[in-house]
Parts: sequence; structure tokens; C-alpha cells
Amino acid sequence: MSYSSTVKSEITRNTEISREEIIAMLSAIMKVSGTLAFSSSRLSFKITTENPSTARFIFKLLKDHLKIHGKLLVKKSGSLKKNNIYVIVISEDMGLKELLLETGILKDEEDVFSLDYRINPNLVRTDALKKAYIKGSFLGSGSVSNPEKGYHLEFVVNSLELAEDLMELVNSFGLTSKVIARKNAYIVYLKEGEQIVDILSIIGAFNSLFEFENVRIVKDMRNNVNRLVNCETANLSKTVNAAVRQVESIKLIERIIGLGRLPKPLRDIAEVRLEYPDESLKELGEMLNPPVGKSGVNHRLRKIEKIADELRKGGL
Repeated sequence: MSYSSTVKSEITRNTEISREEIIAMLSAIMKVSGTLAFSSSRLSFKITTENPSTARFIFKLLKDHLKIHGKLLVKKSGSLKKNNIYVIVISEDMGLKELLLETGILKDEEDVFSLDYRINPNLVRTDALKKAYIKGSFLGSGSVSNPEKGYHLEFVVNSLELAEDLMELVNSFGLTSKVIARKNAYIVYLKEGEQIVDILSIIGAFNSLFEFENVRIVKDMRNNVNRLVNCETANLSKTVNAAVRQVESIKLIERIIGLGRLPKPLRDIAEVRLEYPDESLKELGEMLNPPVGKSGVNHRLRKIEKIADELRKGGL
């Protein structure tokens, strides 16, 4: 089972919700995954999903709370995945027209009915109703990637108006979702781990949220460890390269003019560095008499390298 399916399965277990929340949820589901059809001057509506728990949930909401006994059909997908497709059919004699008006799918303006592609503000007037609408949108067309692979959550809708309304609805909770066009659809998406966690909380997927957070914490720790290791490796490489360069400079001076030509402080550190090429600057300083701090050792070795550079150029 995919991570998205796990999330949907979890949030469909809660059926203790108010009628207003049910209407908001059904409105979202019907707008993102429904089809209105006319046949012999009669209306019918189909809600299509590949998720069995979502199909059962919608069927139960309609039957138990709205007394609408829809038909649940199961078809084989034509795709290579061979998944089942679940279709809930609501006909006109089941009270479809009233449902379409109540969920804001249809709007009635002086007995002229038309499709409404936007979110009816009355359906999302409270935070609880907003959460129900977002939950319905996720059940109808949402998906979230496995956190092991990456952070991406999206809703797929068929109109730009609905996409923009849904984006504003999501962002009313302090999030920063965005809209992009993809083929013949519009995508409302989030790509930040923390914001995906917030969405999972909004739709009531708390077990999935904890799983997501656990994976995210482990990934963050792993990334931090890798950064520290890379940093330590870079520092070690830098230290080793500096030591090699210092030894080469000292040997060059010894070969061309002899270390005896150096001032005593420089000669002392040069001799110690030659004898202990792998020691740190702090440890080299502690071997001197009197001891010298790390910055003092670094200053002397820089002078030695400068002298070696002059010798390479023939300046001494």
C-alpha cells in the first residue's frame, strides 16, 4: 500500500462528524473527482476513485447521513497497473439535484441552474469546515509522497478557479501552497516537510503524521551527520595539506641555505615540524621551550613558507 493510500485509509475511519462537515467534504470530493452526466433528460453523478477505503467512506456518508443509497460499481482499470476503479453513481431519483445544490456543485440564480467551479464561501465559513473541505479534496484527488523518498503533497483539480480557491483555503492555515498547470489539470502543491506535517494534522491523519515526522527526524539527523563528517574530512584534508606544504618548505630551506640561517624561533619550529609532521599546531607549540600558542606556531610556519617562496623565486 502506498503512503497516500495509508493516509486516506486512516482519515476515512473517522465518521463522527457533523452534517455541515460532511457537506463540505462531499463538495470537495465531488468537485475534484466527480462527473455530472445528462441522459434522457435525467441527471446522474459519478464519483470515481481508485482507493477502496475512500469509496466505502463516501458510500457510507451518503447512506447513513444523507439517506442517499447510491450504487457502488467496481471496474478494472485500463492502465498497466490493473487497479480496480470504484464508481459511486447517484441518480436524480435519489435526491441528486438537492445534493448538488447543497454541496455548491450547482448554483440556482432565478431558476437558472449552472455549474459553480469555485468553493462556496458558506461551506467553509469556519476552521472546522475548512479542514473538512481540505480533507475531502485530499480524499478525492490528493497524494503525498513517501517521506523516505522526498517531500511532496498535491491536490489535482480541473479548473484554475477551484485551484486558486483551494490554495487560498490551505494557506489560510499559515501555509504557502502554490498552483501550477500540468497537462489538462491544475496542481495545488506543498514541498516543505513541516508544511506537509501541518496538512496531515489538518486532515486528521495523526498516525501518518507521526510516521512522517519519525522519518523526517531520522533523515535530518543523517544529513547533519553527513555534513559534520564532510566538514571534518575537509578540515582534516586542509590540515594534512598544510603540514605537507610546511615540511616541503622546510626541506627546501634546509637544502638551499640550511636551517642554521633561520632565526632561532623559526629554526626551532622547523626542526619540530620535520620531526613530527603529523602533529597539530597546538601540539607542536607545546613541544617548544618555552611553549608557544597555536597562533604563534602558525605565524612562524607562515614566515618559513614565505622564505621558501622567495627561495623558489631566487630571491635569497
